[in-house]
Amino acid sequence: MSEATAVRVSTKSRTVAALLAFFLGVIGVHRFYVGKTGTGIAQILTLGGLGVWTLVDFVMILVGSFKDKDGATVTTW
Repeated sequence: MSEATAVRVSTKSRTVAALLAFFLGVIGVHRFYVGKTGTGIAQILTLGGLGVWTLVDFVMILVGSFKDKDGATVTTW
């Protein structure tokens, strides 16, 4: 695998991110957890995009395509 196609893996736990998104996703706690403060605040102000944004994030976390603030994929359960 070359560097261009290498996937960077986040140090954040996918389990923790999934639980935070499930229980506190409407206020964006999972985004604060992975370091995405700006979009976490946006989720607070929009109530998780009226739930849609939260649902999309939750599914992305479950399938392993959610990224942290550095662009590394949150894959480790």
